[in-house]
Formats: sequence, C-alpha cells, structure tokens
Amino acid sequence: QVQLVESGGGLVQPGGSLRLSCAASGSIFGFNVMGWYRQAPGKERELVARITSGGSTNYADSVKGRFTISRDNAKNMVYLQMNSLKPEDTAVYYCKAERLVGMPYWGQGTQVTVSP
Repeated sequence: QVQLVESGGGLVQPGGSLRLSCAASGSIFGFNVMGWYRQAPGKERELVARITSGGSTNYADSVKGRFTISRDNAKNMVYLQMNSLKPEDTAVYYCKAERLVGMPYWGQGTQVTVSP
C-alpha cells in the first residue's frame, strides 16, 4: 500500500508561482505514470500533467508552457512547478500514481487559490 501526500498549495496572486510536492510512502519506481490532477468547485477532476517512468511528459493545453512536472524516484517524490498562475488555476490539486495493472493511488489533495 502506497500513500501519497501533497503539499505546497496556498494562496498566490495572479502571475505568481507555486511548487507542489507529492511524497510517496513507498517506492514510486514501480509506477509507470505519476500525474497531477485538479478539481475546481462544480467541475470534474481533470488531468493537469503526467510523467512516465521513462520521463515522457504530457500537459493539459491550459497549462502548457506554464507548468512543469518532474519526478525523483530516489526520493519518491513528484513535483509540479506552476508559474504565471491564473485565477482559473484555482482548484484542489491531486497526485496520482498508476501501474500498468491494478487500481491507481490518489492523494488527499492540496488547495491552490489564485486571487488578487
């Protein structure tokens, strides 16, 4: 059983930056894909960014060029660097770990609020 704990959320002004961290209680080496998702009030949870074990990345169109996902297998950590934040980035951000088979793991989420 792997537990994921997100941190780094908070209140930031438009144009600001935040770095989210996802700490895994066990090794993330065996997870093929690590991802960040977000859910705004009244909206469905959506993919923000994902990174494979080989380092390939995918981003939602809305965050391309502003967000960067990375993973450190040695430290069992996944990060999301968020720059040029906009009010529409306000949401609860969740970390997700996936293997080729089996159920994925989710963290509890961290709130990001972008407001003047």
